[in-house]
Amino acid sequence: MATIQWFPGYMAKALRQIKEQMPLVDIVFELVDARVPYSTQNPEINRMAGDKPRLLIMTKTDLADPTTTAHWIDYFEQNGQPVLALDSRAHQVAKQVTVKAQQILKDQLAAERAKGMQKRAIRAMCVGVPNVGKSTLLNHLVKKNVAATGNRPGVTTGQQWLRSSADLELLDTPGVLWPKFATQTQAKMLALSGAIKDSLYPKDDVAIFALDYLRAHRTQELMTRYRLSPASLEDGVTTPDLLLEITKKMGMKDDYDRASERLIFEMRRGKLGTFTLEDPTDLEAGDEDE
Repeated sequence: MATIQWFPGYMAKALRQIKEQMPLVDIVFELVDARVPYSTQNPEINRMAGDKPRLLIMTKTDLADPTTTAHWIDYFEQNGQPVLALDSRAHQVAKQVTVKAQQILKDQLAAERAKGMQKRAIRAMCVGVPNVGKSTLLNHLVKKNVAATGNRPGVTTGQQWLRSSADLELLDTPGVLWPKFATQTQAKMLALSGAIKDSLYPKDDVAIFALDYLRAHRTQELMTRYRLSPASLEDGVTTPDLLLEITKKMGMKDDYDRASERLIFEMRRGKLGTFTLEDPTDLEAGDEDE
């Protein structure tokens, strides 16, 4: 089984620039994929931010399991981490983000006013892993298409300041990962969510990982989508054998790779229902990599 890892030179450079810019901002907006809300947090960003206020913004909530999203919101809040769960396509996104940032920074802003300083815009740095939906959110915040969007990692490759309103200025940064993933389970989660370039991992490994989840949590959707019988999902059927059956149902004979790529794409697009690959109880259980 091939090891999944992706940390190209431009990400290392971007992390250095993020560290240099960190003193210039009041708050860090870290966007995390609601389907993988723990594993899409970048430990390097957390280390660089230090004690600086940080707002977690959960994106792609329309594709995530709503019950598990609620569990994650409770988990983050109970651990003192401010969080917003957003569908970045919805209205009032800019207002929600601005109000939340003002609440987090209310003591700092009040102290500045007490010193007679002029009211100013909050300066926020927007960070996140590749393809987390950062550019889509930023375009809502500034109400025009200033950041390139696309369903592939690596669309944004430079830093730029954007003005959302008189109350909020944003520093956009490229999507970045970190030098070494904690586990290969985490790597597969990132790959399945779209944070890792599709050409850089074995499709069948990630498809089998996806099927293990679907067998456990989305049985009916899996059967309906690929016209499977209950016998196909019995305990005696291995996941590779199930992938081979789905490959044939797709009309691809024994082309595992093509079928794997299609299954991954369809799962990302919500064709197999909403999904969230990790739950706060996983952290409490201390699950280890396979």
